[in-house]
Amino acid sequence: MNKRSSGESCCGRASKRAGCCKVESLISVDDRGQMVLPKNVRDKAGIRAGDKLALVSWEKEGRVCCFTLIKVEEFTDMVRGLLGPMLEEMITKSTSP
Repeated sequence: MNKRSSGESCCGRASKRAGCCKVESLISVDDRGQMVLPKNVRDKAGIRAGDKLALVSWEKEGRVCCFTLIKVEEFTDMVRGLLGPMLEEMITKSTSP
């Protein structure tokens, strides 16, 4: 995977590239609700055993229509990149006369 600066997502609002998302694989859910990410996808994404992933879902008309998995490190950087400037502004405004 390419290195990105903190707060920059490959497919989020910060991305200037179009069409970065694609279907990598079709996966099944077993009787226990478990899914397996194919090895080639794990390797490409740098996902190793024990890694944490954030499950982000979108709802449409009260039902989940799709979801995505984001590595926690990437998600943390995205949140920090979005909220950091807002928090700095709030702190600046609260400490100014």
